[in-house]
Amino acid sequence: MQHEAHTDHVAHSTRAHHGHGHGTGGATWQAAARATLHCLTGCAIGEVLGMVIGTAAGWGNGPTMALAIVLAFVFGYSLTLRGVLGAGVDLRTAVRVALAADTLSIAVMEVIDNGVIVLWPSAMEAHLGDLLFWGSLAVSLALAFVLTTPVNKWMIGRGKGHAVVHRYHG
Repeated sequence: MQHEAHTDHVAHSTRAHHGHGHGTGGATWQAAARATLHCLTGCAIGEVLGMVIGTAAGWGNGPTMALAIVLAFVFGYSLTLRGVLGAGVDLRTAVRVALAADTLSIAVMEVIDNGVIVLWPSAMEAHLGDLLFWGSLAVSLALAFVLTTPVNKWMIGRGKGHAVVHRYHG
């Protein structure tokens, strides 16, 4: 009898586990990689654009990096907004969904991406025509992808992050 009670408890907790999106049951590495790639696309567009604008304008490292970070968030959120609004969601809800889906992912990416560039010798002094400019940026974005994917897997497994987006469009 005790064994049957245990089986019922396991069945119930499994249903609750999957039904509410808690835990890591529904989070695959493939889903996490897709969410991270989606986020990375917006981040990369904003990051590259900010770095190019700031570098071409001759701005210092601080203002250039600040612009790149702001644009990474703008483009990251914009890609999510585009998809959610396309599913017929009102603007206010779409903004909430984008904030919930992308804020942590973009923030982690930006810390990693900018941290790599700051720590990479001479990367902050590189110009648009330098291989170091583009190479350090490419490596920093690749590392941001690799290190942010587990964060997105964790979030999706708990019904957060891009799991929120998928409630509005499949």
